[in-house]
Amino acid sequence: MGASMTMLKGTNVPVAAQAVRVELGWRTAPGTPDVDASALLLLGSGKVRSDADFVFYNQPAHASGAVRHEGKRVNGAAATDSLTVDLTRVEPVIDRIVVAASADGGTFGGVAGLYVRITDTANGSELARFDSADATVETAFILGELYRRQGSWKFRAVGQGYGTGLEGLATDFGISVDEPQQPQQAPQPQQAQRAPQPQTPPQPQQPNPATRVASMPPPQQPPQYPQPAAAAPMTPPVPPAPPVTQPVRLTKVTLTKEAPSVSLAKQGGTSGSMRVNLNWEVRKQFKGWGSKLGRAVANHADLDLDLCALYELTDGRKGVVQALGNAFGALQQPPYIHLDGDDRTGAVASGENLTINLDQKARIRRILIFVTIYEGARSFADLHATVTLQPQHGAAIDFSLDECTVPSTVCALALISNNGGDFTVQREAHYLVPQRGVSPQRTIDQAYGWGMNWTPGRK
Repeated sequence: MGASMTMLKGTNVPVAAQAVRVELGWRTAPGTPDVDASALLLLGSGKVRSDADFVFYNQPAHASGAVRHEGKRVNGAAATDSLTVDLTRVEPVIDRIVVAASADGGTFGGVAGLYVRITDTANGSELARFDSADATVETAFILGELYRRQGSWKFRAVGQGYGTGLEGLATDFGISVDEPQQPQQAPQPQQAQRAPQPQTPPQPQQPNPATRVASMPPPQQPPQYPQPAAAAPMTPPVPPAPPVTQPVRLTKVTLTKEAPSVSLAKQGGTSGSMRVNLNWEVRKQFKGWGSKLGRAVANHADLDLDLCALYELTDGRKGVVQALGNAFGALQQPPYIHLDGDDRTGAVASGENLTINLDQKARIRRILIFVTIYEGARSFADLHATVTLQPQHGAAIDFSLDECTVPSTVCALALISNNGGDFTVQREAHYLVPQRGVSPQRTIDQAYGWGMNWTPGRK
């Protein structure tokens, strides 16, 4: 695919790939702002068709399937936030895809080692890289853009800063942004130890006042306006983007020990679905004497964490959703929770996910999201894990797990409770140490009073 290219601002390179991964990277340190990746799909006019053409943490997938926000990975001091772009699925009317970064909790002057990197998803080869080294007071950056030129795709390094954050950048391209101070309107509905399984409950059947630093400069070459392969005598009307029922919300909610809970209704997450994501990195690896001290000995190749959920429905039924015993659940029938899959390596960029049907929240009394170590480590020590709850409508909710200092193989992540029709998300981040002969599932059950009977099970 050719050698990797480190680019200068304003230069461009061809992108000879059908699909690419766009990786934003930076170095973390105490006090470093958090960085978020986003993408805007633009017409030849330089504007979006609607708010649906904005892909970011609160709106992680474009309706066309062409652009997806994959999420963050942290490995020691190195952090990344990534997007995937399937160039074959980009609608013909879309002229370019702007790749942006925003800083949460500071300016880019406090972010070291910021770069954007384009790789071919087919083989992982690096196609382009642009390092941004001159940031000061900016709170948002256009790092680059993918654009069409004579039927082919190219990537241009831009490096243009904004002082008005993601909101200012987005509104410049035609995005309408919801004001966080305003009350939210309810959106319209849319569509290890060999662990046990429960005996009694029925099992599911299916799986700044700052101003903008500078406006975006004209590129060295004017943007291209390619025509479809079979041009019609008259230009057809621009197809509308899928509608967005309300302005996009840029706010995020991070749960902490001091502020551990949040109402989904207050964040606009009252209908549709909610994805729960667990992502992790191994911080350290210990061998020899280190392993004898009980520290985690884990490699990506053999570490297997399982995302699970205990549930209780309003009719009294209780159960578990987990990979063991193929109890993957179901979204459109009880328990209205579905485990998407089983990432046995931690190398999958999207980690482990389960989905909750918020349209059926009146039938759900409570859900306890938890994670167990199936194999590959004796405890959660030296693992860095992040939990993200992403409602289909509303702000993302995330939190990191605390440092594990006990020989724990099971951790309660979040408790979701139905309070008068509103779901409340409570950060738990509670490491538990099973007693000898007691399974992680039974341990979590006893700690939270679920009252189920368990029998051994396997994957």
